[in-house]
Amino acid sequence: MIQFSKNLVCCALAGLLAVAMTFPASAAELKVGEKVPAFEAKDAKGETWKSSDHVGKKFVVVYFYPADMTGGCTKQACAFRDDLSKLAGSDVEVVGVSGDSVRNHQLFAKKHDLNFTLLADTEAQVAETFGVPYTKGEKSVKAEVDGKEETLLRNVTIQRWTFIIDKEGKVAYKNTKVAAADDSKTVAEVIAGLKK
Repeated sequence: MIQFSKNLVCCALAGLLAVAMTFPASAAELKVGEKVPAFEAKDAKGETWKSSDHVGKKFVVVYFYPADMTGGCTKQACAFRDDLSKLAGSDVEVVGVSGDSVRNHQLFAKKHDLNFTLLADTEAQVAETFGVPYTKGEKSVKAEVDGKEETLLRNVTIQRWTFIIDKEGKVAYKNTKVAAADDSKTVAEVIAGLKK
C-alpha cells in the first residue's frame, strides 16, 4: 500500500487549487434575446447602483473590462466619455464594470474625467450574472493621479465583453471580442440600428 505524507497531500491540493484559480470562471452566458437578471454593485461614489432603477427606461450599455488605468481599458473608457453626448441623446446609459474597488474607480474617473457610471464588481457577481469569464488573483496597477503615485489593487480580472440591454430588459447585443478603442463607436452604430 502506498502511503503519502500529509505535507505531500497538502502541497498537491494547494497546487490543484492554484491551477483551478487561473482558469476563467463564469456562470452560463447570457445570450441575445434573453432577459437580464437584476444585478447591483457599488458605484464610484460608494452608493449602490441597482439595475432595476435603470433597465427598462432606456438602453443600458454594460461593458466589462479588465482593469482601471491600463492602456486598452483607458482608451475604451475615454472613447465612451467622448461619445457619451451622442449616446445620451439616443436615450442610452453607459455602465463600465471591472473587478476594481470603489477607490480605484474614483481615481480612474478623476484622472480621465469620466462622465458615466463605473461599478466595482470586486467579487465578480455582476460578471457571473452575465456569464462573463474572469480570473481570481491579486494584481496591481500603478498610476499617477494629481502628481501622486497610486497603487490600484484588484482581486478579480474580468474579460472585456460588451452588452446592450434594450428597453424590455433583454440582451439586444453582445460582443465577446471587443476592440477597446472602437467599442463606443460600435455601440453607437448598433443602437442606431436598434432604433430603426
